Amino acid sequence: MDQETQQYYDAYFSLFITDGWKQLVQEFTDNAIQINSVEATKDADDMYFRKGQLNILAHLLNLETIVKTNYEEAAKASEEDD
Repeated sequence: MDQETQQYYDAYFSLFITDGWKQLVQEFTDNAIQINSVEATKDADDMYFRKGQLNILAHLLNLETIVKTNYEEAAKASEEDD
């Protein structure tokens, strides 16, 4: 793995261990529960808007797993190339 790619992943790993990241994830989780309420949906447009919000929140909530998985795959590919 080249140095630039390693630095990219290291920056994410440094972020994921901070209290701020954990706090943000908790806030997003709480928000997702409120946004996912069908009872609060006013109309179809609001439902699609909420669907978009949930899509973005799901990506952010899964970001740590996504980055770790991509890192492991990149490291494995790098080892195979050596």
